[in-house]
Amino acid sequence: MAFGLLLHSDERGHTMKTLIRCLEYLDRSYVVYSHSIHSPAYTAREVAAAERIPADEIAKTVVYFGDNGFGMVVLPADCLVNFAEVGRLMGLSHVRLASEAELAGLFPGSDLGAMPPFWNETEMPVLVDENVAAAEFIAFNAGTHRDVIRMSLADFRRLVNPLIAAFAVKERVLASI
Repeated sequence: MAFGLLLHSDERGHTMKTLIRCLEYLDRSYVVYSHSIHSPAYTAREVAAAERIPADEIAKTVVYFGDNGFGMVVLPADCLVNFAEVGRLMGLSHVRLASEAELAGLFPGSDLGAMPPFWNETEMPVLVDENVAAAEFIAFNAGTHRDVIRMSLADFRRLVNPLIAAFAVKERVLASI
């Protein structure tokens, strides 16, 4: 089973609600996972370095806003979102990156940019890039810039039931365009 519930507070002493709810959700769902804590890391690449794993093995969560409201995309840390492709896949005529203010409202118990790729109260659709879906495990931020959860992709798919498709582009490819 899991490592158990670990209470975690940020620098201001506030309990990190998203982390605790995420761990409780995984425990209730009988998911075997590991929970690690590292020094603060603010980008997915920094998280990968702090966890000492390749960037393509850390999944980052990006929230978008489109015709039907908000949605999540999950992609490797070393990739960028092709929003035109996300719009096409989701049948949206308009899609954009969610703003920081919107993220703060959607994930009030989470550090900005550290939301996990599931367990959102708004029932957002979740689109997972095929590169993430091809792996045996998924590792991601768990609501803070210090906490990472690693679990089997099979359990993740069982809990989230995401749409799997190709929409991520390696950063170095876009840099050359």
